[in-house]
Amino acid sequence: MVDNTAGIATPPVIVPRSEHNISRQQIDDDTLKVLYRLNRHGYRALLVGGCVRDLLLGRQPKDFDVATNATPNQVKKLFRNCFLVGRRFRLAHIRFAGGNLIEVATFRREATAADLPDDESEHRHAAENVFGTPAEDAFRRDFTINSLFYDIADFSLIDYTGGLQDLVDRKLRVIGDPWVRFAEDPVRMLRALEFAARLDFTLGPRAQAALREQATLIETAAPARIRDEFLELIRHRVAGKVLRSAAGCGLLGPLLNGYDGDETTYALFEQLDRRPATDPVTEGAALALLFLTRFRARCDALETHSVAAAAKLAGQLLTPHCAYFHIANGIRHQARELLVGCYRLAQGRGQRGENRFLRNPCTAEALRLYTLFSMTTGVETEIVSAWQQAAVATRTPAAIPTEPGAARPPRRRRRRRKATAPRAQD
Repeated sequence: MVDNTAGIATPPVIVPRSEHNISRQQIDDDTLKVLYRLNRHGYRALLVGGCVRDLLLGRQPKDFDVATNATPNQVKKLFRNCFLVGRRFRLAHIRFAGGNLIEVATFRREATAADLPDDESEHRHAAENVFGTPAEDAFRRDFTINSLFYDIADFSLIDYTGGLQDLVDRKLRVIGDPWVRFAEDPVRMLRALEFAARLDFTLGPRAQAALREQATLIETAAPARIRDEFLELIRHRVAGKVLRSAAGCGLLGPLLNGYDGDETTYALFEQLDRRPATDPVTEGAALALLFLTRFRARCDALETHSVAAAAKLAGQLLTPHCAYFHIANGIRHQARELLVGCYRLAQGRGQRGENRFLRNPCTAEALRLYTLFSMTTGVETEIVSAWQQAAVATRTPAAIPTEPGAARPPRRRRRRRKATAPRAQD
């Protein structure tokens, strides 16, 4: 295969409709409306990025991105329901009924010195908004498999970077020089591990080498972006694989503010990743799971074994991490309560205040994490079983419907007190 990731101007590979598996029936109706209207008015209208990749892999995309040669203002004139967003990277958002939002981006290219204004403070904004061709736009993207286009004009696929062959070979390759691309945006290193885990692809050797050499650059990324990307790992159920891979290439510590992972924690997240896709995980639960192994180890070393001492220890573990990533106090409090709940569960049944503890709103989630820990490590299985039986016994028929959709018993209405006439004054 010819390596065409360096931006060399070569003719693209064009695959006609008869030779690929993408059908318009797989594309969202609102997206088709946008593509057709752009095409009718003489503009190029292409699907691009992850949606094309997922369709080719037989997956259902979570959203559809449209690329066009129409400028954002030209797109806005075609759609009354269009709103322009972003100062640094101008995009058109077209909103439809039901909250469906289609993102439309104009083809971009790399800026030259002639494209930049005299004011250096405006260079970054100007560099992101230099319009180009589909080929130039493809080479600005991160990975070859994310640079594929689907053309609504003739339903063909367009490949400028060799992404189609990489899909067949199940390889993840960076477009351009990995050392340069990772330095431009260090978060690409985390995304490389994420895509490799999600798609079960192999990361290219040059990308692996660049990632190992430049892992510390991830410290320069905005903490808010890292936090969002970490939650994406949880949502896509690949957190365990990515955390393990990040540790193996020296990325984990710089990624999570010096976090020192361990085998049990990676296994815990891998166990969590096996849950159904419809089973959400809160950020507080993910945060508690991240520190659960360390928390239990330090609890064993406490001089005084009490809930208050465990709560203090949980706070000491969580506070630096939450401060660095600007995590709200409410989420930190939830994570602390879950860790303390796991400590309380590990003490076994028969402790003072057990009934109150079982009715605490956090106990059910704490028991879930504690059960996960027991399943992963094989310890304290009898204690888990005892608590699960107690939790079932605590649930009363009035509190939980016996069947899905069953109505709860009606509440007894309180009687109003009759108003009394005011006393007559003498």
